[in-house]
Amino acid sequence: MKLFQKLLVAPAALGLLAPMAANAAELNVNGISVYSASSSEVKSISEFSDVHPNDWAHQALTQLAERHGCLAANPQGSMTRYEAADLLNTCLGEVAQVNQEESRLITEFGSDLSVIKGRSSELVADAGGMDHSAMGHGEHVPRTMIMGKTSFVVGGVDGVSGKEAVTFNYDTKLMAHTSFTGKDLLKTVIRTGNFNNMDPFGMMGSARLETAFNSSDGLNLHRAYYKFPVGDNFNATFGTKLRQDDLLGVWPSAYPSDSILNVLTHAGANAAYSKAMGAGAGITYSQNQLSASLLFVSDEADDASQGVLTEQGSDDLSAQLSWNGDNFTVAAIYTTSDGGNATNTANTNDYDAYGISGVYRLENSLAFSAGMGWKTPEKEDDTNNIEDETTWSIGVVWSDFGAEGNDLGVAIGTAEGHRDDSGYDDPLAYEVYYSMAVSDNVTVTPALFTIQKDGADDVTGGLVKTTFQF
Repeated sequence: MKLFQKLLVAPAALGLLAPMAANAAELNVNGISVYSASSSEVKSISEFSDVHPNDWAHQALTQLAERHGCLAANPQGSMTRYEAADLLNTCLGEVAQVNQEESRLITEFGSDLSVIKGRSSELVADAGGMDHSAMGHGEHVPRTMIMGKTSFVVGGVDGVSGKEAVTFNYDTKLMAHTSFTGKDLLKTVIRTGNFNNMDPFGMMGSARLETAFNSSDGLNLHRAYYKFPVGDNFNATFGTKLRQDDLLGVWPSAYPSDSILNVLTHAGANAAYSKAMGAGAGITYSQNQLSASLLFVSDEADDASQGVLTEQGSDDLSAQLSWNGDNFTVAAIYTTSDGGNATNTANTNDYDAYGISGVYRLENSLAFSAGMGWKTPEKEDDTNNIEDETTWSIGVVWSDFGAEGNDLGVAIGTAEGHRDDSGYDDPLAYEVYYSMAVSDNVTVTPALFTIQKDGADDVTGGLVKTTFQF
């Protein structure tokens, strides 16, 4: 038995005796086990994250993946503890001896490793009565990790006529990570919520809450895509339901760790990092500290009258180049979007956009993120404000502020694309939040925010978000 496996025997045995493990066994779901391949979805700032880029563990895991060559794409952005433990398990599964930092990681994620090494073994063994001893040498048993996140949001705003009552909404995601080879990832996310058209407080759409999701309490397929390595340095992704940032090699911002306003989650380049959704595909090249991605997203891929990469369909194409240093990341991106505009007239969704963004991490748990973007429409129409725009944002996250696991976040940025017009007010958005870890699975986040709008009163609001991860 290898050293790493010996280190896991005790916690794995304890994990099998824990109530959580007993509950998992009682589910009696055939074929369900814990996903053991590394996940690259850690880029998304809203997906079940609690190991952040400025944490020592994230930086140690990044170096571990590079050192052992065990990850198709190095981890960028935030990770769940399960994803971090899974990456650790994948990287050290065949290592005969671990160093001091790797031993510290094993201690940090011991309970999560016990779930992966213990609970999954029992579930896999029972899946469909499969005789795994009959499998050929080196074959991988398909594994699935099921995770969930529910957010309760209570809050209100001042400055929106007829929309100032306190509201209480929810957003729930159920996510499955499946691996067939140990290096690939099939991701499926089901989501439901009851926010009012993504905008619970009646604010302008560009400044909605990032958590907001309206499905009238019905279940919706929110993500469905497959990621797999191609050779040693390439990682390919395709799917029928994904978002632009699912296809990027790097998300060049550590802000926010617990998002509030959606407008401040685009790394400062709101048009270039549009987070367009639809069907799409992309490929990422990673070599040492360099990463390059090329991708497209088609909004109407399921409509035969519009289709994929056609003149009638709405398509976004992006190219990103990034450099990842020991304590910083910087990335440049170019995005062209046609907005399905086949009439050759001015359209706000038919544009070219550029952006440059980055994050700098200090050793005292501070992470500074900043970015700027430029948008140029294919055809201008000054009368309808279809013209050149700029966006920017600056955000700071202070991890373990006040207590371990708590985060303080402060940000300022453009509330909408700024235009070079006489009398234009250049509206801004501000927010501050304090994310408090009540336990490993529950956080409570009070937040205050202000959104400005050209020629209108400011909107000021507050909320308390309670997040349950399971």
